[in-house]
Amino acid sequence: MGRIGTLLAALTAMIALAGPASAQGHAAPMEPSAVPLPVQPQRVVSMNLCTDQLAMMLAAPGQLLSVSHLAADPRGSAMAEDAKAYRLNRGLAEEIWLMQPDLVIAGSFSTRATVDMLRRLGVRVVILRPAYGLDDIPDRLREMGTALGRMDAAEAAVTDFNTRLTALRDEVARRPRAALYYANGYTSGDKTLAGEIIATAGFTNIAAEAGLPSGGHLPLEVLAMAQPEAVITGRPYPGASRSEEVLDHPAVQALRNTSVGAVLTDRDWICGTPNVLRAIDDMRNTRRRMEAE
Repeated sequence: MGRIGTLLAALTAMIALAGPASAQGHAAPMEPSAVPLPVQPQRVVSMNLCTDQLAMMLAAPGQLLSVSHLAADPRGSAMAEDAKAYRLNRGLAEEIWLMQPDLVIAGSFSTRATVDMLRRLGVRVVILRPAYGLDDIPDRLREMGTALGRMDAAEAAVTDFNTRLTALRDEVARRPRAALYYANGYTSGDKTLAGEIIATAGFTNIAAEAGLPSGGHLPLEVLAMAQPEAVITGRPYPGASRSEEVLDHPAVQALRNTSVGAVLTDRDWICGTPNVLRAIDDMRNTRRRMEAE
């Protein structure tokens, strides 16, 4: 039957013995793991865009076997070129199990059914939480370093991140008012990663004025009346999306024409990794251009 056929047959039998997988899908975040790990796993699979990038940053040569297919998409991945060196997965239990990993790294919002099934099949799975702010990034680096048995590499990355972040913090005499505005009229508040990015770059987020410190729906009328000096929007994906139509509304276009229409480089803003430093630097340069006008 061949090696693959034998493995598939074994997997089918083990799934039957494992019982039904969780029916909850990925509706709720999973708790981070506190499972003892081997000193340094040798066949690591990551199945989450943000853990992909942390793993690619810290893994030893040959240690990381596979990353998610999202890691190779330049629209959302800050390390799409790096991802070409790895096998890509779609987060399916069957394909990951056939890779025979000794460690799988997932995110809190990874598909619960896949994580539960892999654990039933005896695969070690570690779950990392997202970074909800800049202060979380060193913690995520250390957690990944612990999982990979690469603590020294993680500490070096933390030191580099903190040094570069400090260098990006300017003394700002006046903070321009900025609006983060996304599909469906959603905005990010100060207590979010995106909010901290623009605050570190020297902007004031109008979400607080609108009573949305943690983010939420910002009515178009409120945005127009706030008259922000910078409107920061997401980069639309190809194809039609009704949720993104609000970004083409004449009121938003008028604000862009009378303010700085800074477009998010989504791949640098999505995940809490050291790549957010590029987003901060881009926004800092935008503020400096505004000051020079």
